[in-house]
Amino acid sequence: MPVVLWMLGTLVSFCLMAIGARELSGDVSVFQMLFFRSLVGLLCISAIVLFAKRRASFKTERLALHGFRNIFHFAGQFGWFLGIGLLPLAEVFALEFTVPIWTLLIAALALNERVTVRKLVAVFLGILGVLVIVQPGYAIVDPASFIVLGAAICYAITHTCTKSLSTSESALSILFYMCVIQLPIGLVLSLPSWVWPVGYQWRWLLVVGLTALSAHYCMAKAMLFAEVTTVVTIDFLRLPLIAMVGVLLYQEPFELSLMVGGFLMVAGNFLSLKRKARRDTRPALSRNN
Repeated sequence: MPVVLWMLGTLVSFCLMAIGARELSGDVSVFQMLFFRSLVGLLCISAIVLFAKRRASFKTERLALHGFRNIFHFAGQFGWFLGIGLLPLAEVFALEFTVPIWTLLIAALALNERVTVRKLVAVFLGILGVLVIVQPGYAIVDPASFIVLGAAICYAITHTCTKSLSTSESALSILFYMCVIQLPIGLVLSLPSWVWPVGYQWRWLLVVGLTALSAHYCMAKAMLFAEVTTVVTIDFLRLPLIAMVGVLLYQEPFELSLMVGGFLMVAGNFLSLKRKARRDTRPALSRNN
């Protein structure tokens, strides 16, 4: 099935990006990683736009919203990359699964989306999943967990802005301005601790930049062949996959609480997205009839 192949590309891309960030951690600053990620992305997207003769993608009348979106997206990326170097890989990915839960809450406030019982149950399951993973009162809570949670909230704000931008901007335009705006931010913040990458570090920086693009491209393609709920369910395989990567490459312990907490989060995400998928399918069915 095409959706399986595209989601396989997504899973591999996210895992390779995490491995690249872990390999660079401690040698190259997070700000430098984000700078090179934006640089590689900008070169690739610019080449695609120029080759496909879609120069209209460079135009926008919503530059302020692009700027607002990318400030939070940059902060989210910083927290995610920082967490990769401080926490087990599986814990970072598990906490990242709270993004749709925070998006529900923020969209309700910013876009006046209706809050339903189904959405409230989804939020409850997401919070319960976080508690299972972080285990407050049972173990010493690692402050890095809250850094990754903060990154998830920043990503949720980013998704809300993307939803607004998507009504008038193309996906290429959103990606282009993401790189254009974040590149100078990463450069300025990395200058005080700038160290020129050497040897293998260049390879991992290229991997981070390319997989950042391929992950989102593969997921977008997967959504063309399946409902959002199917894509989210397959995406959950990221958690056990990255857990195995952590065990095999970095001798990280395999925590059952991560799997249980991650499952609760995905259950909440699946519950909240199921109704949306049905609502999006009905008009298409009526048109076909």
